[in-house]
Amino acid sequence: MAEVILMPRLSDTMTEGVIASWHKKIGEMVNKGDVLAEIETDKATMELESYQQGTLLHIGTQNGGKLQVNDLLAILGTPNEDISTLIAQHSGSSNSPKSTTVIQPTKSEEAVSNTPTTSTSNTTTVNIDEAVLMPRLSDTMTEGVIASWQKNIGEPVKKGDVIAEIETDKATMELESYKDGILLYKGAKAGEKILVNDLLCIIGPEGTDVDAIVAAVKNTSTSSVTTTVEQITTTENSSAVQSTAAPTTASATIVNEGRIFASPLAKKLAADKGIDLRYVQGSGENGRIVKTDIDNYVPAASTTTQTIATSTTANVQPFVAPGVESFEDVPVSQMRKTIARRLSESKFGSPHFYLTMRINMDAAVEARTKLNADGKTKISFNDIVLKATAMALKQHPKVNSSWLGDKIRFNHHINIGVAVAVEDGLLVPVVRYADTLSFSQISAQVKDYAQKAKDKKLQPSDWEGNTFTISNLGMFGIDEFTAIINPPDSCILAVGGISQEPIVKNGAIVVGNIMKVTLSCDHRSVDGATGAAFLQTLQSFLEEPLRMML
Repeated sequence: MAEVILMPRLSDTMTEGVIASWHKKIGEMVNKGDVLAEIETDKATMELESYQQGTLLHIGTQNGGKLQVNDLLAILGTPNEDISTLIAQHSGSSNSPKSTTVIQPTKSEEAVSNTPTTSTSNTTTVNIDEAVLMPRLSDTMTEGVIASWQKNIGEPVKKGDVIAEIETDKATMELESYKDGILLYKGAKAGEKILVNDLLCIIGPEGTDVDAIVAAVKNTSTSSVTTTVEQITTTENSSAVQSTAAPTTASATIVNEGRIFASPLAKKLAADKGIDLRYVQGSGENGRIVKTDIDNYVPAASTTTQTIATSTTANVQPFVAPGVESFEDVPVSQMRKTIARRLSESKFGSPHFYLTMRINMDAAVEARTKLNADGKTKISFNDIVLKATAMALKQHPKVNSSWLGDKIRFNHHINIGVAVAVEDGLLVPVVRYADTLSFSQISAQVKDYAQKAKDKKLQPSDWEGNTFTISNLGMFGIDEFTAIINPPDSCILAVGGISQEPIVKNGAIVVGNIMKVTLSCDHRSVDGATGAAFLQTLQSFLEEPLRMML
């Protein structure tokens, strides 16, 4: 049976997408996970992977064409399959209701079952315009966790209202409704996961056939929605759903020992309100604490006393007696899953090679002292390295490239990703057009991104579009290390700390400030000599910082 693929919402603000390029041609076989096309959104150009398998039978528009979100993007099926009905159902204005085909038994099947039928047609259509699918809120997102629902079953929803808070692999984001109606169905409870493009909720008028829409959406997806079905039936049922969302009172006893599982948003709210998470009962998956639990938490008098008397930290490790084996299994976070997947693909999918260089930072140390002399700015060594890297990339565009399989993209702009460590893993916000920024501008942007990353406030536009990446562990006392390339970049620069070492200068042994850097290169797009020439230029800028000010 042919499967319809609609234009997905690839960012929280996307309303339409432009086909940058098709990676498959009509008649070609498409496997699950294959890149079907590159979609240009309002924030980035992103690869769209197929979540179905079959032959590409139809495309909604050619390269350069625009499609509205939920317009017909492609149809996959078997060769020579009749898809005229599907095309007709999805043709016309993007504002017209979308529909999906529900296949009824054929005449041969009816004969086998010996069940009489009075139907005059073998297909029926169901309006699924009310269905809201889980959007892809970042370029690496494959599933989202419902941090909290902001609307209850039966409540009216207006365009622009926040429906839910979705925890992705990189941030917790508010999802706004793009339609008016009543919330009739939720695809998952708070704390549960939903795959991208699976049914998130249904918003429509009263009297909508919810069961038919759920069945129709499931019929068009290869992954079933395994969730608790919540439908609006009576006012009493709606109240019951709300009453079980979270506890309204807190027990004076500790309910969470050891590692505490809570959403980033819940942790932040708890810290702001001074709530000890050990005493909060979670209503999410496996007892996970979510925003609703913090909002409804009422501390008991004895809880406050006990908290002060025992500890000021929430994550108290359980006592383990000597000689007793003990362990703790911690579920993998969305961010950690994505880090594992993307870096595994990078490490084992692209041939890495490494180039290490020792750079004398004496002049950079002196220049930094002068730059910070007025006390108004505080330029870090990382800011200086970032500026020098950007200027070196201008002279070596092959390093500022991306491997795209059948082509190499040489980027004319320089957007440098800066790896920032956070509690759950690593985020890489992007300093755009870094070669055009001053030291103070770079410093301000990096500090702002670092704070946003720790507060889980980074948006997709903050981490998309990198052409090169820097990872600096020098502040942790690391002298030298190698880093895994951050796709789609061809290279990443690993920066170690500055240490005083004996060097030979003018025939005499003196103490110098030495910093080691290691460039990891994708050998498919960058050769050894190219990487070495880039490092030589970088070295010249750092050893003579005045050259960066010309």
